[in-house]
Amino acid sequence: MGIFAILLLAVSLAIDCFTVSVTSGIILRRIRWNTFLTMAFFFGFFQALMPLLGWLGASHFSHLIEAYDHWVAFGLLAFLGIRMIREHFKDSEEHSFDPTRLKVIITLAIATSIDALAVGISFAFTGFRELQSLLLPLVAIGLASFILSLAGSLIGIFFGKRFNLRMELFGGLVLIGIGVKILCEHLLG
Repeated sequence: MGIFAILLLAVSLAIDCFTVSVTSGIILRRIRWNTFLTMAFFFGFFQALMPLLGWLGASHFSHLIEAYDHWVAFGLLAFLGIRMIREHFKDSEEHSFDPTRLKVIITLAIATSIDALAVGISFAFTGFRELQSLLLPLVAIGLASFILSLAGSLIGIFFGKRFNLRMELFGGLVLIGIGVKILCEHLLG
């Protein structure tokens, strides 16, 4: 796999992280570096970890992983999306969906990285025979996810302030949409 293909793969895997980060930035409405860096770190970490796990498990468990990975991603994203939509209809004092909570960040990071697990499985069948050969793709995937997540959070802040958006409804629909996209790609593809 060439460097250009690796970069394209890394960016395409990071798009879901970017989208979720934009939504979180819009919800938060102000810069919270600790939250944004934590989110970017976990998004990058899980996006890099999942292909490694997929690659390691491909020879033993690929048939099991491929059968359920899309359902797991859909379930996690739908659950979080529904929670966000419910938050939209609550008074501002009653809000409990909080993208600053570590539990929420980790759940989002895992849910958005399920596709990367499938990529890792494909690595095992496309010539990546040694762990050393995976180093460049894993670093590229992790860095792209980190950078796009951080950029997405800042872009979300800009749009949230500029247009005074309350985006829980939109964000919830986006998360559910990402889950449906993952589900459809695996069921129809």
